[in-house]
Amino acid sequence: MKKSLKATHEGIIDINGYKIKSYNLETGERVLSRIDFLRALGRTGKAKGGRIYDEEKGLPVFLTANNLQEFIGLDLVRDSNSIIFKDLKGIESIGYKAELLPSVCYVFIDANESKKLLKNQQHIAERCKILVRGFATIGIIALVDEATGYQYDRNRDELQTILKKYINSELLKWQKRFPDSFYVEMFRLRGWDYNVKNILKRPGVIGTWTNNLVYKQLPYGVLEELKNKTPKDDKGHRKHRYHQLLTEDIGNPHLANQITAVVTLMRASSNWRNFERLFARAFGQQEIDFKEFENE
Repeated sequence: MKKSLKATHEGIIDINGYKIKSYNLETGERVLSRIDFLRALGRTGKAKGGRIYDEEKGLPVFLTANNLQEFIGLDLVRDSNSIIFKDLKGIESIGYKAELLPSVCYVFIDANESKKLLKNQQHIAERCKILVRGFATIGIIALVDEATGYQYDRNRDELQTILKKYINSELLKWQKRFPDSFYVEMFRLRGWDYNVKNILKRPGVIGTWTNNLVYKQLPYGVLEELKNKTPKDDKGHRKHRYHQLLTEDIGNPHLANQITAVVTLMRASSNWRNFERLFARAFGQQEIDFKEFENE
């Protein structure tokens, strides 16, 4: 008989006004209440026709619409199963992995940007934009741990465990990780002319912004470890890119999600100052001083 999973911590997270009950399980998984998960997306919280999961498509029912399928990746499919567990009172509950919520948001945001959403799905896309601004992927695990008190019970060596999951011991072959849209939007917000010549000789400050907007938002200690493993040469250049040291299964997927979140916020902004405010709201209090570079 399969052992019943149990919650070790529980609490409520508030994402831009949407309250979601959250749990830490004995397996280390972070879980969100299924009902609150659906309500945050603008759904009723009830399974359509009594069904929660579509076995044929291998997805929760709310993701089975045909117009969404091209925006759903294998990682989302893998993580989309509901989880049955007992809460602290011993009551059987149903939830989804915390990481699934931002992934689902990106599905609806991407579909909306591609003008593939139906009229009755538009409200979900609007909810997703609000949610993304509230946690933008990286914040979700920290929010759950803070709400449940789990942050005080984590193993002391958990940071090192995270670093091992994120950073590869060997350099990966170089691949393009930052899409053109990352630089196109940045140039637009700064009022710079975007062309091949300018992008190849982009201002050095973009590297600083990339660290602040992307790499610093990975788990604490990852950026410093990347710097340590890719020292600068005599001319002040690094021989390898940071992402070449990130692991393929965890590090680079998280990097891709962070880049997508930043590009989403950029696209939603009319100017750089507006983007600063959205970014600060999405990622909480971050020590990022954009003013230092206003005259660059």
